[in-house]
Amino acid sequence: MTVSPKVASWLQVAPMAFVFTAMVLIPLGIIFVVSFLDYNFAQVFPEIYMGSWQDALYSRLTVDLYLTVFKFLLITLTITFAIGFSLAYFLVFHVRSNGMRLALLAAAAIPFWTPGPIRMVSWVPLLGKEGLVNQALLGLGLIDAPLDWLLYSQFAVVLAYINLLTLAMLGPITHSMAKIPRSLIQAAQDQGASEWQIIREVILPLCKPGIAIGTIFICTAVLGDFFIVKIMSGGQTNTPANAIATELAAFQYPPAAAKSVMLLVVVVILVSVLLRFVDIRKELQR
Repeated sequence: MTVSPKVASWLQVAPMAFVFTAMVLIPLGIIFVVSFLDYNFAQVFPEIYMGSWQDALYSRLTVDLYLTVFKFLLITLTITFAIGFSLAYFLVFHVRSNGMRLALLAAAAIPFWTPGPIRMVSWVPLLGKEGLVNQALLGLGLIDAPLDWLLYSQFAVVLAYINLLTLAMLGPITHSMAKIPRSLIQAAQDQGASEWQIIREVILPLCKPGIAIGTIFICTAVLGDFFIVKIMSGGQTNTPANAIATELAAFQYPPAAAKSVMLLVVVVILVSVLLRFVDIRKELQR
């Protein structure tokens, strides 16, 4: 029995389409519907109620939540890009041995073999008032009293993000940079270009796909995170994801659903903007 190419194509995509519909589209649809329902403590009523969306869209608290999380995102992106690009440049263009390059990349990934909660707890003996950093500063006479903003603060949240997400920027940039033909670098050098000019005019433009992929990883991780913020800020800082988690714990499902849909829209918009500037599909197919 011969199957037409059109039918064969539908049969090939049917399993993934079924999984995507059952695991993504239907749950998102349910969340969207719940966001318009009325509620009280531990109960949801089948009645239309727009208060959840009014709070999600117009509340000053919502604005403050997004200002906080975007501040974390911009600082994290800036620092992880600077560190990731510098390390990638060193690994690709200054480390001659492929074995040594792989060994250094593996060494950068080793800390991530440890579960996230353990890594978060490990910051306490380092940044706490009696931690190693404060003890070292006190011993050197640089401070008179322990610094209390090193831990359980927004500084600690950003530091944890940088530690956790630098590899997410380093990996894609290294992948893109390794594909740059050495002949381009040699041609630029023959024309008298300095190292900084080569980085700016040759390497950076050709690394845009890797930078975009790393940016997407970091955007989704920071905007969707609530665990790191809760642990590293000591519960003193709130973000949209934390607000959603708090409302879910209080059985306030409609406002949590409205904030979840809004957060998803924000993430999709950011990713769409990045995809307009860079064709990531070509990078993934290479």
